[in-house]
Amino acid sequence: MEKDLKLVSGSDLRGVAVDVGSGVTLGPDQARSAAYAFAEFLKKRTGQSSPLVALGRDPRLTGEALLHAAAEGLCAAGARAVDFGLCATPAMFEAVLALPSDGAIMITASHLPYERNGMKFVTKDGGLEHEEVADLARAMQPVAPCAVGDLPKVDFLAQYAARLADFVRARAGRGDKPLAGRKIAVDAGNGSGGFFAKLVLEPLGADTAGSQFLEPDGRFPNHIPNPEDGAAMEAACRMVRGSGADAGVILDADCDRAAIVGKGGAPMNRNRLLALLAAIVLEEHPGATIVTDSVTSAGLTRFIERKGGVHLRYKRGYKNVIDKAKELCAQGVDCPLAVETSGHCAFADNHFLDDGAYMAARLLALLADGEDLEGKIADLEEPAEEAEVRLKIAAEDFRAAGEAVLQRVRAGIGQRPDWGANRDYEGVRATVRLPGGGEGLILVRLSVHDPVLPINFESDAPGGVKILAQQLLEQIQGAQGVDLAPLAALAAP
Repeated sequence: MEKDLKLVSGSDLRGVAVDVGSGVTLGPDQARSAAYAFAEFLKKRTGQSSPLVALGRDPRLTGEALLHAAAEGLCAAGARAVDFGLCATPAMFEAVLALPSDGAIMITASHLPYERNGMKFVTKDGGLEHEEVADLARAMQPVAPCAVGDLPKVDFLAQYAARLADFVRARAGRGDKPLAGRKIAVDAGNGSGGFFAKLVLEPLGADTAGSQFLEPDGRFPNHIPNPEDGAAMEAACRMVRGSGADAGVILDADCDRAAIVGKGGAPMNRNRLLALLAAIVLEEHPGATIVTDSVTSAGLTRFIERKGGVHLRYKRGYKNVIDKAKELCAQGVDCPLAVETSGHCAFADNHFLDDGAYMAARLLALLADGEDLEGKIADLEEPAEEAEVRLKIAAEDFRAAGEAVLQRVRAGIGQRPDWGANRDYEGVRATVRLPGGGEGLILVRLSVHDPVLPINFESDAPGGVKILAQQLLEQIQGAQGVDLAPLAALAAP
């Protein structure tokens, strides 16, 4: 059981699926056992003695074998399985809502390297929470392979793509091909997202010449399929510059995250992407609350407030952000958007599914209306400097050691006249008046699962990050069981 619990990563199971020297931790045996446990979970949740479960995968080399093993686990538990084949995580969410299925399992490790794989679990209430996945891991027991026969197959990815195209048509209101005359390039990173060019944009009339890495290849030979990765984003920017496209889209391997590239190759990810999304929803929902993760910039807050909205910085982790938005909506607060700087984005009018392809379709619909994506965020104030360091905690009780550091930072807010407090849902955030003018931010957090203190710095003045690092180092110097070397390197003269 302890070995299976190590597979729990947030709200997924993830492990090594290809032996690259360290052994396999998530192979067919684990997939079979996890699927069996999920079937038992669904029986209790739905009251069905033979729940129907949709199975999908991204193109990783181990995807087909793990999907087949998951089907064996489901059938051993008396459940029924349907094979969706190559698919996208948001399509699996949608399948549970649209089809008479009781749950779904997506075989994917999202943006991680090819040797990794994982399992995401979905019910009609959305993805399982961390504790529910941990309970599945605790319930995992050996399950013998069994014959499952020929599984029914559904090409749901095509149905999902058709709905996205129809959404853009309805939103644009300009006929069957509202993107005619627009050139939009797609970088799918050789993941599942090649369909977005072929089955969404081209039927809408867009010219997708210049798109790259559309063919699924589970080795991900060109770059890691991760919109948050600097090299991957630069590849997408080069794609747009080289093709002269009006815009570009980069998707991760299972399409639950995306980022946009503006005309001329300007990246529109992280705070710029969040600002663009906020600008759109605040036109439709004046005064609404936008929920983001904790590492967003002060400039984004000012941008949202100028647009008449409310910015709620919540905890890191896309499930945290989405769950907070759902909670606010249930309380009667107009909260149409939950979005994390990683590119996870969920709209209330799309069942709060974190769906990168839907997000991209919604943004590209603006091009059909002749709007300028970059113009929507022209007044976004961006930091002059940003940095992140991660301090490892060697203490046996890493949580106590980390909390002691957070307490030192809180004390600094009370003791240092140039440090001001912010409302914190996660960690401690200090607003800092910089010498010579300007403002900076320090955010110190404690990882939920790992012995690490991530620290984010932001300065609106050049040279400010080093000053912030120096001040923080002074404040937490002597902290026990914490490796301060990365912070000292950033603070070095």
